[in-house]
Amino acid sequence: MTTTKITKRPSAPASASHHAKTSAPERKKWGYTVLAIVFLAIMLFPVYWMINASLQPNGTTLETSWLPLKPDFSGYATAINEQGGNLGTSLIISLGSVVLCLAIAAPAAYALAYFKVRGAGVVLFAILISQMIPGIVVANALYTAYNDLGLLNSIPGLILADSSHGIPFAILIIRAFMNGMPASVIEAARVDGAGHVRAFWSIVVPLSRNSLITAGLFTFLFTWSDFLFALTLTTTEAVRPVTLGIFQYIGAYVNDWSSVMATAVLASIPAIILLVAAQKYIAAGTTGGAVK
Repeated sequence: MTTTKITKRPSAPASASHHAKTSAPERKKWGYTVLAIVFLAIMLFPVYWMINASLQPNGTTLETSWLPLKPDFSGYATAINEQGGNLGTSLIISLGSVVLCLAIAAPAAYALAYFKVRGAGVVLFAILISQMIPGIVVANALYTAYNDLGLLNSIPGLILADSSHGIPFAILIIRAFMNGMPASVIEAARVDGAGHVRAFWSIVVPLSRNSLITAGLFTFLFTWSDFLFALTLTTTEAVRPVTLGIFQYIGAYVNDWSSVMATAVLASIPAIILLVAAQKYIAAGTTGGAVK
């Protein structure tokens, strides 16, 4: 009688099995990371090329090297000397538009969110419809009205035009945020004797900081990059935002692209600073812990 001896193959170590299970997700995660870096590099390449061209000494883009090995800042000096006033004009118009937009949109959003206004749905529908009107139609209508009111070629006229374009969007954002706020906070303020204005200013506005910053940021970015209103509502060089300045700058300095690109870089700095500074307020919550 023959006995067969069965040998048992030694099992793999537990650590090796665990490594085999976790290596696939790790490789997948690294693959997504590399893919995201590639897409980010593609999207940021125009920004890099703008900065690179602004540092070239020859002023043309046909002979621009891939790296600014010999950076020349003469284009920035020319841009500051000839476009510095336009940058200041755009900054004044943008900040004024933000202040006027929030001053109108915040109380309107508060009223639509907490007051039982008859026809509030119709008002919101009209606000949505106003966002669909082409800008050229609004600009032409404003030109006719501004010509009669004497607001052409004026900073208040551009502030009024740009803020009116941002008010509907700001109302929708702020109202949506206020609808999510706990009503007990406002009710407690009302019980303590605060009126609607005091409750709005002391309770609602601080809790709505994120939505106000978001609406103000979008209004600033729209106003800062506005070209249509600036082109339509200004007919002289008395008031010229930087977008219109760059447009006319290209025609006058088509052979000096380093100055044009330097102006574009300077015009991008305020928007970049605001986006970096405001992102934490946009992402953070404000109503947490308001009701104990």
